[in-house]
Amino acid sequence: MKRTTSPPELLVSLDRDSVVPLRVQLEGELRRAIRSDRLTPETPLPSTRALAADLGISRGVVVEAYDQLLAEGYLKAARGSATRVATRCTDCGDEAPQDVAALRPRYDFRPGVPDLALFPRADWMCSLRYAVMNTAESTFDYPDPQGAHSARVGLSVYLNRVRGTSARADRLLFCTGSSQGVALIAQVLRERGLRRIAVEDPGLNDQYEVLVALGLEVSRVPVDDDGLRVDRLARTRANAVLVTPAHQYPTGAVLSPERRAALLAWAEKRGGIVIEDDYDAEYRYDRQPVGALQGLAPDRVVYLGTASKTLSPALRLAWLIAPAALVPDLARAKKFADFGSPVPEQLALEEFLERGDYDRHIRRTRNIYRRRRDALVAALGRHLPGLRIRGMAAGLHLMVELEKGTDEPAIAASAAQRSIRVFGARKYRGEPEAGPPALVLGYGGIDESKISEGIRRLAAVLHENGGARRG
Repeated sequence: MKRTTSPPELLVSLDRDSVVPLRVQLEGELRRAIRSDRLTPETPLPSTRALAADLGISRGVVVEAYDQLLAEGYLKAARGSATRVATRCTDCGDEAPQDVAALRPRYDFRPGVPDLALFPRADWMCSLRYAVMNTAESTFDYPDPQGAHSARVGLSVYLNRVRGTSARADRLLFCTGSSQGVALIAQVLRERGLRRIAVEDPGLNDQYEVLVALGLEVSRVPVDDDGLRVDRLARTRANAVLVTPAHQYPTGAVLSPERRAALLAWAEKRGGIVIEDDYDAEYRYDRQPVGALQGLAPDRVVYLGTASKTLSPALRLAWLIAPAALVPDLARAKKFADFGSPVPEQLALEEFLERGDYDRHIRRTRNIYRRRRDALVAALGRHLPGLRIRGMAAGLHLMVELEKGTDEPAIAASAAQRSIRVFGARKYRGEPEAGPPALVLGYGGIDESKISEGIRRLAAVLHENGGARRG
């Protein structure tokens, strides 16, 4: 039980010039607040003595008002406890509230999410507590729009070591999630005259929608097994391109060395900007690490990273590394957006990196996700032999191509009826029918023990709907 010795405050307006008695006014105010849900069930009210002192009226007026509302069923009281707002029958729906856990699918292959149970609560709290207790008082003032300087220094050192970036604290900026990062970049480039930007097809819908909302003309460029078709990029006449070279979403393709060189050559020749979303870079299983493009061309690449998959999306921790010429405008755009990201979390991340906890967490979770990946691939081979699996060397998802002509929405709907959540690939394409029917299966948030049975049941759905051949 949470207890406090401070009386709760309550906003009540009384008109002392009115002919309506103060007791009647107080009853009406409380009654309206309860009916409008401004005061919800179980909300504690101030004691009669405290409320009378706050309102500058006699305690007897408050006692009479409370007694009337108790009689009407608006309030409830028990010996030794505060007077509280009662749960009235009009507050109850026709159905009992459903348990949120009961609404979750039993076999959840949602892509793009980590296992939230793996969040390192104890280590993170240790870093957060240390950071808050050992920082200067000035840290709690309005923040630098780019973020806390010491946190930017620590993150730069880490990214240079692990991702091969060419990062410096003065070129790094914290933002609240990758979507805000994309929005800030697009806003600044648009102010500088950019009108057309290219994106991968298929690709991340959220980012596409952000770019369109900012008034940019978005051209889709196809992706194959070697990543973005850079040879098609010139046809778009775009001056910027958004790519996920480490592990393309949703195909899982890795941008090949030849394409990486061609992309940077395009940017140099065009005078353009490459926005590198370092998606899934931390989790790799069957291939050597792929360094960031930003480290090869820091004046042509804006790097975007996030802790949403490695730690938790709830932290809203992301960062940009930008060419020096763009940093002042990005900092200004960030200031106007929200006056800067929360500093305590930045300092906690700095401490988390400094202690080596982040490295240990990545190694631990990488092994867990590798086992889940292996279990998923084995289950697909056992229950759905013959289907092509793409993008399984890294990340938290893979893509399974289905038989030609398969109705993806029908598969997803039929699977949902059996408590299996899957996503079709068509939703990520500019033209839904432009590629073969496929399912994007995430394994970050599903327990390893459920994977085989989930795929067995999914196979039954596919066989019934013509999405896979038997045998």
